[in-house]
Amino acid sequence: MPTHAGVLGRPVAHSLSPVLHRAAYAALGLDWTYEAIECGVDELPDALATRADWAGFSCTMPLKHAVLDVAAETRPLARAVGSANTLVPGPDGWIADNTDVAGIVAALAEYAVAPRTVTVLGAGGTSQAVLAALLVLGVPSCTVLVRDPSRVDRAADTAGRLDIALAVETLRPGAAALGADLVVSTLPGRAADPFADRAWTPTQTVLDVAYDPWPSALATAAGRGGAKVVSGALMLLHQAAVQVELMTGHEPPVDEMRDALRAVVPDAGI
Repeated sequence: MPTHAGVLGRPVAHSLSPVLHRAAYAALGLDWTYEAIECGVDELPDALATRADWAGFSCTMPLKHAVLDVAAETRPLARAVGSANTLVPGPDGWIADNTDVAGIVAALAEYAVAPRTVTVLGAGGTSQAVLAALLVLGVPSCTVLVRDPSRVDRAADTAGRLDIALAVETLRPGAAALGADLVVSTLPGRAADPFADRAWTPTQTVLDVAYDPWPSALATAAGRGGAKVVSGALMLLHQAAVQVELMTGHEPPVDEMRDALRAVVPDAGI
């Protein structure tokens, strides 16, 4: 049975995935390893070929679209979303899957978030997963804010496949769509800092998927305004739990994974 797994991406040194997966293996009594591996799009085929006997991979930026091209099979959810963050071995090669959707849904469920209106900042692979999460939340439409409204082809394709009505507007701090019940920032690192200055309210929820640094300027401002603030680390926890189950075949020890993350990042918001 395979005993190795890892996370692929660039940059990847900051990833908290090793903390979560290693904690799961320890709790399950598995003598497995989990490594953080620097890997860009061009290196992905070779990285997988040299680790063909591994149990699976978490895939982060910039690989969430590239994994679909190298996979021998794409599971229905990843196909519908149009991006994947997980690779597991199959009889004919790697199978691409998406656990980001489950991570988003579970993170919001912890705060009993039931929005009627949703706005997403950014239009990359994670934003596509947010669109799929809307189906579970029962939200039929969404606004996406991007720097260049002409470059939303993938998000638009995802919305079309999922029958989500998508409005596209320019990403700017004064956008009216920032008043939505739920605002999800899928922007990297400090890219959402300019949106910290707006007046957030207690009727809103803000999910910032960027968990480094935390709390982000956006999260701090939203909390100061009384909004519910959902950490990207909470999403990471729940999507990693699904990955553990896919790779090991065991029920994920979520409590132990949460405790391990809290020990490393006490203020991660989980």
